[in-house]
Amino acid sequence: MALDPVVVCLGEALIDRLGPPGGDPAVDRAVDDRLGGAPANVACGLARLGTSVAFAGRVGQDAIGEAFVCLFGERGVETALLQRDGERPSRIVLVRRARDGERQFQGFAGDAGAGFADQALEPVALPQARWLLIGTLPLAAPMSASALLSAVRQARSQGTAIALDVNWRPTFWDVTADPEAGPSAAAKVAIQPLLAQAALIKLAREEAVWLFNTDDPGVIQQALPQRPDVVVTDGAAPVRWQLGADSGQQAAFRPPSVVDTTGAGDAFTAGLLHRWAAAPQERIRFAAACGALVCGGAGGIDPQPTQAQVEAFLGEVS
Repeated sequence: MALDPVVVCLGEALIDRLGPPGGDPAVDRAVDDRLGGAPANVACGLARLGTSVAFAGRVGQDAIGEAFVCLFGERGVETALLQRDGERPSRIVLVRRARDGERQFQGFAGDAGAGFADQALEPVALPQARWLLIGTLPLAAPMSASALLSAVRQARSQGTAIALDVNWRPTFWDVTADPEAGPSAAAKVAIQPLLAQAALIKLAREEAVWLFNTDDPGVIQQALPQRPDVVVTDGAAPVRWQLGADSGQQAAFRPPSVVDTTGAGDAFTAGLLHRWAAAPQERIRFAAACGALVCGGAGGIDPQPTQAQVEAFLGEVS
């Protein structure tokens, strides 16, 4: 790696197969295949905003993998930590879209019997970075869980702060699970070490309630030994945050248009890390604008805004 990135995003890179609005992506046509996966989305969002970023993950030796190599190259995402799997395919996630743009993850396609490439992630040697951005999905498979926990140990040992976007998706843990189900007792046990080591935790409101029995970010901060910064999002409702001793709420911005809400939370996370040096309220405001703007196009990556576009939007709404 020529230069150490500010952020390393570790985890899944996959295809979101968006069904037609109101239809079933498993059977109805036409579907819309979009490159995605929360860590890949955040990496691309950071790069578009102008933050140096590396992606650590594993994709297949297939057309999807090649598409990610091209995408990361176009965005300027460092790929020295990107692994290719000759046995397992890249994962395709079936995404059911409601007519109002809301979505639900309902299963997978492409598995030929050996599982998916992201499940076989091998340990990586982390560069020095300001942040390691992770989610919980790698914990759902033994190999990727081991690689994730290895990265967390490395980050802690070299002074890299850990940003955790919980991103609970029950289908990854059990393909037969209700897409609306909360984490099982076993999943909560697996997730707990990440919660106890993260410097920044971002949760959706329902994730906060499942894991902490509260959606109050101040209470969550005090419940953990390291007293992390905590941000709780809630769709179109206000974002609540506790950053150090500062706390507040930020009303969600109304997107200029809503085509698809996939990736809105990842755009928010990218904006938050990109603007981390700003005052707490400004970080959240910028992040909220990023989340709103990504809803104007399909998928979580293509409609991501530049910093200039975010600033122009904020200038219009202020």
